[in-house]
Amino acid sequence: MGFTQTELDALKEAYAAGALRIVHEGKTVEYGSESDLLRRIRMIENELAAAAGKPRSTRTRLSFSRR
Repeated sequence: MGFTQTELDALKEAYAAGALRIVHEGKTVEYGSESDLLRRIRMIENELAAAAGKPRSTRTRLSFSRR
């Protein structure tokens, strides 16, 4: 699927504002949670990076607990 930098910028702006409903090019999309929106942002970032020949971003999830 072809994503654009403009679409990515709109999603990042919505995330920064705490919005879950995005209107882009006349289409409205509502995400169920901030994590859903963030997953979409990361997916588009990876696809744009791959299209530009850049390595995909990686992320590490750490979890800590006190017992």
